[in-house]
Amino acid sequence: MSDVPQFPALLSLIDDRSAALRDAAAAAPDLEARVPGCPDWTLRDLVVHLGEVQRFWAATVRAADAGGPPSPEAIGDRTPHGDLLDWFGESTRLLLAALREAGPDAPSWTWWGASDAPQTSGAVARHQVQEAAVHAYDAQETIGKPEPLPAAEAVDSMSEFLVVSLGVLGAWPHRPARVAFRAVEGPAWTVDLTPDGAKLSPAAGGAAVTTLHGSASDLVLALYKRIPLSRLRIDGDAEVARQLRDWTETE
Repeated sequence: MSDVPQFPALLSLIDDRSAALRDAAAAAPDLEARVPGCPDWTLRDLVVHLGEVQRFWAATVRAADAGGPPSPEAIGDRTPHGDLLDWFGESTRLLLAALREAGPDAPSWTWWGASDAPQTSGAVARHQVQEAAVHAYDAQETIGKPEPLPAAEAVDSMSEFLVVSLGVLGAWPHRPARVAFRAVEGPAWTVDLTPDGAKLSPAAGGAAVTTLHGSASDLVLALYKRIPLSRLRIDGDAEVARQLRDWTETE
């Protein structure tokens, strides 16, 4: 994890992207507006979702137990109360306080135990950056003002997504394929999709059957099904790109 942003930078990004979501919600004329990236949710639902997520991970980090998630009693009441955006702001503060107290290396339960990612508070912080960033984009899109994910955050989210989100999916259900992603910012990633699952940075040589080109933000948002694949340049077998996008599980 040598290329992962330093722990204080991750905490700063969680704070920044949570504030971006809060600002978009505050600017919305109606919190009942539908969220394009999550069409079953209103903007209110989106704010509640991320607030509940942040409170859950705050309790999980405080528990410092990689063996399982915290009990409902340890998590406490996650029901919004009072002003929604004030409650959401407190959710972010609880998460950041728990992470600061734990530091980056404390054990923590995670849902990605089947992947190659560690089960630590630092890994939780890294994923919570991505969670806040994508949902901030959702909120901005809802009010008609979507902004790209910050470049540094998007670059790291690509690496994290390919290890964590693909790493828990198990066997690739199609013909084995090598897929490359090339960000205009410079970084590139290669993934082998096999019956043994998705493997980032495979050691064996060989050309990719599909290469997706775009900004790091667009690559992340396409994998999260927030923007169409047509926003990317796809070289090679476009069907593999569609299969990969359909295979991913996002919310």
